[in-house]
Amino acid sequence: MRRILGIDPGLRVTGFGVIAVTGSKLVYVTCGCIRSDASEPLPARLRTILADLTEVIAREHPTEAAVEKVFVNVNPQSTLLLGQARGAAISAAVQAGLPVAEYTALQVKQAVVGHGKAAKEQVQEMVKRLLNLPGAPSADAADALACAIAHAHGAVGLGGLRTAGYRVRGGRLV
Repeated sequence: MRRILGIDPGLRVTGFGVIAVTGSKLVYVTCGCIRSDASEPLPARLRTILADLTEVIAREHPTEAAVEKVFVNVNPQSTLLLGQARGAAISAAVQAGLPVAEYTALQVKQAVVGHGKAAKEQVQEMVKRLLNLPGAPSADAADALACAIAHAHGAVGLGGLRTAGYRVRGGRLV
């Protein structure tokens, strides 16, 4: 059985989600958010991300990780900071010996919702449906779970879900 850790890196909030994959069946394991204190210096914030993800990995025993790639912001400073948070997240996975796959936000949304320009609410709703959750997870946790789902299905889009017993009609999962 595969256990995939999805990570949506952020300096303020890093979302994480773990799913189990048996054949074509996806099973929710856990999700949450790692929050770093904006009043702390950058190294302390990066340490929080690294330490907390290391703890999640030790507790949940994923077999692989999927991380969302950084997109280039209008503000280069923000892009650099996000890249450092992403580096801390990847370091936690690599330190644990996990293979790491990377996906753009466009690829993740395409795989989970069916189009790359999906709103956060659409991603949350599809994650809720695909994992049979009683409620939608927070936006950051949903993005992380979506990254794990995209990896589980090879980031091939909703068409790849047809083999998992789902059908797509009019861009909607049925």
